[in-house]
Amino acid sequence: MGENIKTPVILPLSNPTSRAECSAADAQKYTDGRAIFASGSPFPDVHMHGSLIASSQCNNRYIFPGLALGAALGQTGVVTDAMIQTAAEALVELLTDEDVAIRSTFPQNADIREIGCHLEARVFEQAMKEGVKHV
Repeated sequence: MGENIKTPVILPLSNPTSRAECSAADAQKYTDGRAIFASGSPFPDVHMHGSLIASSQCNNRYIFPGLALGAALGQTGVVTDAMIQTAAEALVELLTDEDVAIRSTFPQNADIREIGCHLEARVFEQAMKEGVKHV
């Protein structure tokens, strides 16, 4: 990937850490520090070329609480593809310039409750736009 892609996105999602397809350090080593890395298991951030490169952990922590709460408050009875997409877009809205600078895939310093509330509101709005209502 490092030879053919300018900024490869590497997502080794296997758990536990010992079974991950690659480590954050290896992802950065073999891409000369250009990878965007998020895994299913925790890995330490990587220091390379005088910079800190985030090693995000992508799991259910961010999307599902806000998605479920938005669907529950909207009494939708279903979760649509558009609601899932909206939750993902809402999460990206919370990335700061500092997060982007270190290639973090998730907000580094945001409170998890604030993230959930932000996503919930956006998911609820999407459900209302779609007219999704459990009867």
